[in-house]
Formats: sequence, structure tokens, C-alpha cells
Amino acid sequence: MNLKPWLVWSMVVMTLLSAAGEGLVAQTKMPQEQCSLAVVGHANPTVKVCDLKTIRKLAERGQVFEQNQMGIASMMVVEPETSTKDAVAWFQNAARKGYAPAQVNLGVMYVNGWGVQKNYGTALNWFRQAAQQNFARANYNLGIIYLEGEGVAQDYRLAFQYFQKAAAAGDTGAETDLAYLYDRGLGVSQNEKLALDWYRKAAEAGDALAQHNLGDMYLRGEGVPQSDAVAVSWFEKAAAQGQTGAEIKLAYMLAQGRGVPKNTEAAYALAKAAYSAGDNRGQELLRSLGSQLTNEQRQRATEKAGAMNSDAQTKTMAKALLP
Repeated sequence: MNLKPWLVWSMVVMTLLSAAGEGLVAQTKMPQEQCSLAVVGHANPTVKVCDLKTIRKLAERGQVFEQNQMGIASMMVVEPETSTKDAVAWFQNAARKGYAPAQVNLGVMYVNGWGVQKNYGTALNWFRQAAQQNFARANYNLGIIYLEGEGVAQDYRLAFQYFQKAAAAGDTGAETDLAYLYDRGLGVSQNEKLALDWYRKAAEAGDALAQHNLGDMYLRGEGVPQSDAVAVSWFEKAAAQGQTGAEIKLAYMLAQGRGVPKNTEAAYALAKAAYSAGDNRGQELLRSLGSQLTNEQRQRATEKAGAMNSDAQTKTMAKALLP
């Protein structure tokens, strides 16, 4: 069964996007004056990398790009003695000047209650302000809110419309969720072909949930020829990003030797990583696999699972907020 798209803020997986070309109207400086933190990353190669001191100086001068960068740096504790409250303050500075990435980031802070009291109404306000600038991730987050009915009445039709807008702008999360709605016939007529097309597009662009769901379609032979080998290849890609559903599916495949040589220890490590990340769906498999391993093998696999989770957490934090 294809997985339902999870809330981007609960998974902290927001794709790093460049502000360029997304209809932003409040940039307060010329692009060549922008300066980004290397640890934050940036999709625009023309933006030079600067040290934290320079970023802070530009932010304090009122440069919205750097104010948003400082917010991300505060969330990632790049600078000592920073906090989520510091991040909120920096995001607010840039958001109030109309900078869409900061508006989305501030909305995410309110959705999660990070450094501020949780408030869906305020989050919606910031997402809508960014969406008015045709900012793709804002439309995506609005789609999630209406899909889940968080702070609003659940409305699949509206969710579909927001995902359409964001997917048209190339947001891979929206492409995945649009595929899910087509797959289930929520807010739109069910269409397996369109679901497959959108899943494939997002999966090839690196979206972990799309990779899982596309692998699941090959595993079940839904809309595509059944292929354990192809399913495994997509599950591997998603599992490498810490997608727990894919970790569990791949663990089953490894345990059974389906589409991949049987490897009980590797299967245990994957199932353990998913369980440690809070996904209990592979708990029974984990117990079964554990009984087949020696103490040394279990210890080795557990250590590998810990490393996998640590790596996944680092990657997701690096993708958490929009520069």
C-alpha cells in the first residue's frame, strides 16, 4: 500500500530552494550582494559563500536573505548559544518584509511550536502570504494542511489545487502528494496512470516518499509490470534517505531474498533503524530476525542502524528550512 504523505514539518524534510525565479518581491539587495552559509547550502551557484560573522553583519543591516540564513543557522545551532527563539526572531524580521522563504519557515515554526506557541492560524497566514507570491513550498504546505485538516476543515479538493500549483513549479513533495491523491481518488477522479507518472517524476528527482511509493507499485505490479528487482532499487534509494517505510520493505526483501540476495543481518539493521526512528510496523519482523542472529551480529547490526539514523537526521536537518 502506498504511504500517505506525512506532514513536512513533522518529518522536517523541506527541500532547499533558491529564491530566484519564484516571484519574490521583497528582496532588499542585488543578487550579487547575497551571501550564504556553506552549512546551510544554496541552490544558486552565483551566490557566494561567506563566514557566519559576515552573514550576521548583513542580517543586522536588514538584508532579508541573510536574516533567513541566520534563522536556519540558529535552528541548526551553527552558532553557540542560539535557540529556536532566535530562529523565530530572524525569520520574523525577513518575513515581515515580504521575503517568502522566511514566511514559509516562520509558518513551519508556528505549526511545530518551535520557539513559539503552536498556532495554526498564524502559520496559515504566513503560508498564504508566501503563496500569493507564487512560492511553491507555500502552496505545498497549504496543501498538506488541507489534506490533513490541521487547523482547518479537511478539504481534499483544495489540497489537490494547492499541490497542483506547487507541482507545476517543480516542488517534488507536491508532485508526490499529487500522485497520492490521483492514486486514491481524493479530491480528483482516481487515475492510476497519472499517479504513476507523478510518482516517477518525483522519485527520479530524489523524493524519498515517491521512491518508496513507486517501489511499492513495482512490488505489487500496480500499473507497471511486477518486478522485485526494480522495487528493491527504489526502496534502496528511499531507505538511504531514512524513509522508514522503505527501510521496512527492504528489510522484508532482504530477509526473504526477493529481488536481492538474502541477508538477515542487513535486514535486521534496516528494521532496527526504522523502529528506532519511531516506526513500529516492522516490530514483528525485527523480533523474528533478531532470533536468527548471534549476539555479535545483533550488536553489529544495531550499531549500523544507529549510524544510519544519525546520517539521516543530519541530512533532514540540512534540508529542513528554506534559504
